[in-house]
Amino acid sequence: MSPEIIGFISIIALIVLLLLKVPVGISLLFVGLTGTTLIRGWDVAFAQLGRTPFDTASSYSLSVIPLFILMGMILSYTGLGKDLYKAVDSWVGHLRGGLAMATIGTAAIFSSISGSLNATTATVSKISLPEMEKFKYQPSLSTACVAAGGTLGILIPPSVILILYGIQTREAIGALLIAGIIPGVIQVIIFMIIIAILVQRNSTLAPARSEQATIREKLLTLKNVWPFLGLFLISIGGIYLGVFTPTEAAGVGAMGAIIFAFLSRRLDWNKLKQSFNESLRLTAYIFLILIGATLFSQFLTISRLPVKLTSFVSGLELNAYVILILILIVLFILGCFIEGLSLIVLTLPIIYPIIMELGFDGVWFGIIMVMAINIGSLTPPLGISIFVIKGVATNIPVQTIFRGAVPMIIGMIICIVLLIVFPQIVTILPSLMK
Repeated sequence: MSPEIIGFISIIALIVLLLLKVPVGISLLFVGLTGTTLIRGWDVAFAQLGRTPFDTASSYSLSVIPLFILMGMILSYTGLGKDLYKAVDSWVGHLRGGLAMATIGTAAIFSSISGSLNATTATVSKISLPEMEKFKYQPSLSTACVAAGGTLGILIPPSVILILYGIQTREAIGALLIAGIIPGVIQVIIFMIIIAILVQRNSTLAPARSEQATIREKLLTLKNVWPFLGLFLISIGGIYLGVFTPTEAAGVGAMGAIIFAFLSRRLDWNKLKQSFNESLRLTAYIFLILIGATLFSQFLTISRLPVKLTSFVSGLELNAYVILILILIVLFILGCFIEGLSLIVLTLPIIYPIIMELGFDGVWFGIIMVMAINIGSLTPPLGISIFVIKGVATNIPVQTIFRGAVPMIIGMIICIVLLIVFPQIVTILPSLMK
């Protein structure tokens, strides 16, 4: 068999392994090692297996991942999420659908520290769903808001998936993190507009609340928001102004979170130990995926499949945007079956060279790609965000949660279209970075 055919068969084998729930890192290692063996022999394959794990794990640029994860974990264990929700609720909760809007706002702020879809969804679910149930919100609306808000965790910086995208493509991680800010804000606005339209058309979705916080009460609640905004401005603002590298910013953010948690007496030694434990587990999981992804990418390079595909696509007499739309549709379909992190490492070695050949900006495509994959977290059969919510709200049928998320999916598609038509929305902040 030719190397190209071996590469194509290996991709199919990898997809099958992922669908069979074989761990992502193990699947990538197995397919990469087997494919390299078939093309170059066992000696080359095992030489790469011996060298790649050390080269990957010892990379200085990867230290940004555990530090940002630690920052998010520490703030999660301090219990600030509930205070944050109350603060946002005091400003918009009196509006019809205000609690739903507060859920979106809370998710946006929390995700600016967490950087994780699952962590944001789980935390916001536990806080907001009981509150919306108390005020007789329909489950379809309340769960849809949590699901939609959770997707902001891998768009608004610091996003672990955007960091992985930068590592795999060699795009500047700082530029990718900064590029997610404006699209994240636009996504929040679109979600809130959708909520306003839904409750306007059907008032039973969200009964009106008569009480409204005073100006003094609203201002007092801001003390619960400043830790998030402060750490966000220090770490991400430092990257934007050129004061910190992404790794330095992550270190400053993690240390700032630890100092705040102890000064506020919200974190004891047991919670600190749990934070480090969870951070180590998640970091080990991500690093195993990165090692497997590196071996898999090396195998694809040897197979020359990405080069052949790039040449084939370049020879098609199709508009570049038509090819882009087709790529996004494929990502959306795969996202219905494969978790986002797995999908990134699976598809990037093939898709990224094509995007570069078509003349698109790599940072811009990173944001578009993440948003397209985000949609898969709300659609069956995988719907990872939906099942995280189901784990918290066991009394709500999963069909109700999926059905309620449909308007939010439409909003996400609208946002993607906006970013394609107006790419400056993504590129303006990175272009102004120092």
